[in-house]
Amino acid sequence: MSRVYIIDGKRSYIGVENGMYRHVPAEVIGAKVLKELLFQHDINDVEAVIAGNAVGAGGNIARLMLLEAGMSETVPAMTVDLQCASALAAMDIAASKIAGGRANLLIAGGFESSSTAPVRSNNPNHPDFVADGDNSYKVAKFSPGKREDMAMLEGAERTAVAEHIRREDLNKWVLRSHSFAVKARADGVLNDVIVQVADGADRDEGIRNRMSERLLAKVPVLLPKGQVLTVANTCLTNDGAAFVALASEQYVSAHCIRPLAELVDVVMTGGDPLMSPKTAVLAIERLLKKHNMTSEDIDVFECNEAFAVIDELFMRAYPDAVDRYNIFGGALAYGHPYGASGGIITLHAVKALEKTKGEYAVVSVAAAGGIGTAMLIRYCR
Repeated sequence: MSRVYIIDGKRSYIGVENGMYRHVPAEVIGAKVLKELLFQHDINDVEAVIAGNAVGAGGNIARLMLLEAGMSETVPAMTVDLQCASALAAMDIAASKIAGGRANLLIAGGFESSSTAPVRSNNPNHPDFVADGDNSYKVAKFSPGKREDMAMLEGAERTAVAEHIRREDLNKWVLRSHSFAVKARADGVLNDVIVQVADGADRDEGIRNRMSERLLAKVPVLLPKGQVLTVANTCLTNDGAAFVALASEQYVSAHCIRPLAELVDVVMTGGDPLMSPKTAVLAIERLLKKHNMTSEDIDVFECNEAFAVIDELFMRAYPDAVDRYNIFGGALAYGHPYGASGGIITLHAVKALEKTKGEYAVVSVAAAGGIGTAMLIRYCR
């Protein structure tokens, strides 16, 4: 079995839906990041691209992105859909191929455009078709029963109520996420992993310089009968892309490359599809148990902050690790381009290890349908 190394990675600036990338399709955003990653290293021996995408047009959109980037038509591509964890799933597949000796250099990650995502419609033959109603939808069905456009929001609200999490408990996470992201931007700690992919797209669009408890108290709840979720403590929908180059020991040695980090392992776990935010912590627990580690062995935690509820659940599970958690801010500030988010927080985790001189990081994502995915990374530099 070969070790699997992250030799580099890049992400785009993250745009809000209908913002700076409103006319830029997902495959174009992804292609620009992919080209930059390949160009900086003069990489011309990639064996395949494996990319996550959750709400795109389908039809193996990763292959379309590869061709858009000008890569050779001889290089295959595969699209992975694990919704919010799509990029981590793509990296897991790529790492498994390399570890098993079936590849030496692969590109993995994800890309997304909520701004240009297609609107789908129920087929008249489908049981969900309504003869005299609106059959269009943008959100898939994630559990048996009626499809609900607000399923993920309702799941987070349901989780908050079940775990006795109050709206007031979440405000501190909103303030923390934006203030940490503002500082990270001012310090330029992520500059060398970010590439500009469109004219005028020169910032992470969702970060707010000013947030206060008073402002958060005035934000209305999102759901008609909701008590906890607001537009502030729930991430925005976004556009963006992030990729890493994964290589085998043989490739790294042959090309005298000093890798950024070792991708040690990825685990997946299932949970209640009606309370999917819980699976971020469930996946971390499973990963740590598998490697006989505790939270004290981990120097950096990065969770996809789709809801501040996830932050609160993490704090309750690992209260002594909060100072090592999302130290550059999370998706409440940056946003959540579904298919790309796992790649984005992986790059943030590597940079956090660099900054803190840590050794191990855990990256975790709770995905729609009740799937938790967690990755263990070891810093190499």
